Amino acid sequence: MRIIILGGGLSAISLALFLQDKENIDKITLLEKEENAGGLCRTFETNGIEWDVGPHIIFSKDKEVLSFMNQSLEENNKQHRRSNRIIHDKRFIQYPFENDLSKLSEYDKFVCLNGFLHNPYENYPAANMLQFFLRTFGEGITNMYLRPYNEKIWKFDPAFMDTQMVERIPRPPKEDIIKSAAGETVDGYTHQLYFNYPKNGGTEALIKSIVQKLSDKVEIVTGAEVQAVEKRSGKFVITTDDKTYEADKVISTIPMDQLVDMYSTEAPVPVEVKDCAHALKHNSIAICIVNVKKDFAGDNYAFMVADRSVIFHRISKLDFMGERYHLPDTVTYMAEVTYRADDIYDKMSDEEMEKLVVNGLERIGFIESHEDVNFTKTKRFDYAYVVYDLMHKQNTSKIIEYLAREGIDVNGRFGSFAYLNMDAIIRQSINLAAKF
Repeated sequence: MRIIILGGGLSAISLALFLQDKENIDKITLLEKEENAGGLCRTFETNGIEWDVGPHIIFSKDKEVLSFMNQSLEENNKQHRRSNRIIHDKRFIQYPFENDLSKLSEYDKFVCLNGFLHNPYENYPAANMLQFFLRTFGEGITNMYLRPYNEKIWKFDPAFMDTQMVERIPRPPKEDIIKSAAGETVDGYTHQLYFNYPKNGGTEALIKSIVQKLSDKVEIVTGAEVQAVEKRSGKFVITTDDKTYEADKVISTIPMDQLVDMYSTEAPVPVEVKDCAHALKHNSIAICIVNVKKDFAGDNYAFMVADRSVIFHRISKLDFMGERYHLPDTVTYMAEVTYRADDIYDKMSDEEMEKLVVNGLERIGFIESHEDVNFTKTKRFDYAYVVYDLMHKQNTSKIIEYLAREGIDVNGRFGSFAYLNMDAIIRQSINLAAKF
């Protein structure tokens, strides 16, 4: 059997690894449009600083997957204690927000505590993300942090998003919220309390380590953007910009909406399937690297910012990860700005965006003035976040069912159009490979 995997990110590379020893598979070819494999797990360099597409870290409750990632990195691996903060009113609030209410002003603390203890929404079912937040945390915590933060990251009103992203969040006991307001801070999400990260090479070091384990049975073709996928007499013909490939089986990790648009067979793709694909929503992201003269972040890594007047929703202090991510006598931040096609941020130049990012750093107290900035660098990525709008599950289910009937499997964040972290992607690859 000859398999072609569309795409060359973590989902494609890990799947190839788990498939390569199958006796019924003769050849596996990955077609990646970029010049380097890795997808959203690539690492870039600016003035000697290595940085990722957002703060990728290595952790998981899945012990098998966690062991796989850590063993893949071998000696190029370092453990860190997670130190994430929420910046509210220039105060550092421990993440998650509800675990550290005592850091708020007296007024804000009263609003959050009172809204939680006397919550008129707690007995209602939650049909969307906003209703879930109100039911679970009350109006104070929702309106002060959860609602504005999620509006910033998703660029979509939480009232029109479903609960897939949040339904696993437990409702905190009242006694824990009371203790939080009184000053008894506890560590939340303890499975994420410690994480690993490569000493050198950023997240792409994990990709490179997996690629090194691939056998001669696996071929990675870069610079090969897929233009068409056609099924002819039970076989697949894949056309890139300069070559045609044939396969017995196709597995797609490229964006699901793009796959539907480029797919053809003897019978036309059903209109309702195309309509579902065109209705899928995603966010793009701009990563802005800002190197500054002074450190106002302390020994912390990531900072969430719900303030609507600040363009970024999160910044990460790259120096936290070690010397390879630090320039002497400076601090380097990675700011994330999400956007959608044709919105104001999409039409904004990199220079305009960098100016607003620097303004945001000044507003939250991470620089004193623009004079503190040494250099900036911005890079954009089209497909970054899956948006779980109210029709997401219905649309993706219909598309996946159709593709399965055609003999096409999907894998990965945008292949399956699901918000999957690295560990979930690897687990998905393990499970899919087991079916062969």
